Amino acid sequence: MSFSMDKGHEFVEQTQSPEGAKAWKEQLDAYAPGASDWVVGAVFGGTYQREGIDLRTRQLLNIGALAAMGGVEPQLTGHIKTALEVAGMSQQEVGEAIAHLMPYIGIPKTLAAMRCMKAAVEG
Repeated sequence: MSFSMDKGHEFVEQTQSPEGAKAWKEQLDAYAPGASDWVVGAVFGGTYQREGIDLRTRQLLNIGALAAMGGVEPQLTGHIKTALEVAGMSQQEVGEAIAHLMPYIGIPKTLAAMRCMKAAVEG
């Protein structure tokens, strides 16, 4: 697998608002300067560039994983926004995906994910 800062930056520009990207980069770099570079190069310029699954599927996986983790509402909201605005998913598809998780992640985490859905749709 290769890593590309250029592809990573391009992906971030295509999928995130400038304000959103700035916020997470500043959080990572505040106490660990350069940590955001790893995310840009290895995750967005590496993992996301792999062949085999499309962005829609990646976002669906991210939503499921983040909803199951809980406590990561800003990230979950961001990935829901990307699913809706960039990856071509409908509100119904995302909502049903979250509802499908209910027996696996529990009602409280499902409710939290639905609040993220509301924030993504309204924000």
